[in-house]
Amino acid sequence: MPRLAVDFGTSNTAAALMAGNRPWPVPLEPGEATLPTALFFDSHTGAVLFGRRAVAALIEGREGRFLRALKSVLGTPLLREQRMIGGARTTLLEVVARFLTHVRTGAEAQVRMPLTAVLSGRPVIFRSRDEAENAQAARDLEEAYRMAGFTDIAFMAEPEAAALASGGAARDFGLVVDIGGGTSDFTVFRGTGEAIEIVASQGLKLGGTDFDRALNIDRVMPLLGLGSQLRREFGPGTTEAPRALFNDLATWERIPFQYTPENRRAVAQMARLAEQPSLWARLADVLELELAHDIAHAVEGAKIAANTGAGAAIGLTMVERGLTVPLTSRDLGRVLGGFAEDIAAAAVETVSQAGLPPQALTRIVMVGGSSLLGPVEDAVRARLPGAVLDRSDPFTAIVDGLAIAAARMDAA
Repeated sequence: MPRLAVDFGTSNTAAALMAGNRPWPVPLEPGEATLPTALFFDSHTGAVLFGRRAVAALIEGREGRFLRALKSVLGTPLLREQRMIGGARTTLLEVVARFLTHVRTGAEAQVRMPLTAVLSGRPVIFRSRDEAENAQAARDLEEAYRMAGFTDIAFMAEPEAAALASGGAARDFGLVVDIGGGTSDFTVFRGTGEAIEIVASQGLKLGGTDFDRALNIDRVMPLLGLGSQLRREFGPGTTEAPRALFNDLATWERIPFQYTPENRRAVAQMARLAEQPSLWARLADVLELELAHDIAHAVEGAKIAANTGAGAAIGLTMVERGLTVPLTSRDLGRVLGGFAEDIAAAAVETVSQAGLPPQALTRIVMVGGSSLLGPVEDAVRARLPGAVLDRSDPFTAIVDGLAIAAARMDAA
């Protein structure tokens, strides 16, 4: 019985096995190498949809609960809080386990045999540099795999897997920069002629969903009232609108829990005090019609389009007919530049931790969808100009390396 390789990501998930001497991506959806890490609980039929079908249900406007970025809540109290999801009280831990069960059974259907052993990728750092929080997140992930029916569970750091997939056996030093949906990981490795040696690793709690949130807050949320002025209930003068709700509505994993009577009442109260009540009317519609995920998808799509260098627009017609906001590559640089510099600084710090000067690197392996963003690539190139940029498949490099490692574990 082979060991299944699983890259459970914040935004996308992939599974793979070895076929001969090559990793074979298990198609969890027809013709697709990755599965969006998303679920949709349909209110009318009671069905639970996964991946692209979940995203399609959201875009179609079907009534139900959409969940994404589940990996981001590992290690937090939110993971075990009871919530009404899909007409029943459940926890996000159970939802994560349900998604991983879908991955297992989908892979079993492809290979027509049970798969209860897994090698899963894991970030170097889940949430922060706090060892207790990271240890709890790792325990949470292992528990979710057990709840999903896996009985033999092993983990490998995601950048180590990417290094393995890059063919790192040449006698040189390389750096993996893995920008995932929720974390960024960095690993310096050395080729030994036959395998790779991991020299240094570290991580940041920073990823693509943070980029989406920052763009959302900068470009969209001001159209819903962020930064606007509210008249004081007692006495003269105004005050700036509270930011907390806007931040939560722009954060993938927090969106489903904002559509509460309390938030609707608070927005109605602020609309009465608003200097620009039309903005708050839009926000009220977003809460009433549960549109924040639609907005987040629009921001993500525009981010990808703007990264090509052409102008893009964030379409907000679901909120108001004809409403759009432009997003350019210059906007990406302005909003995401600080994040890109943090990533580049962490890359250089990892090289320093390895005891190497920057010029010792011969190549940088960039993986993860957000590694394709121009500001990130430019910042890394500027800090490490002597290394060749090596682009493996940014979406499957990790699971390919996990499949190679899993096969070696099976053979041992």
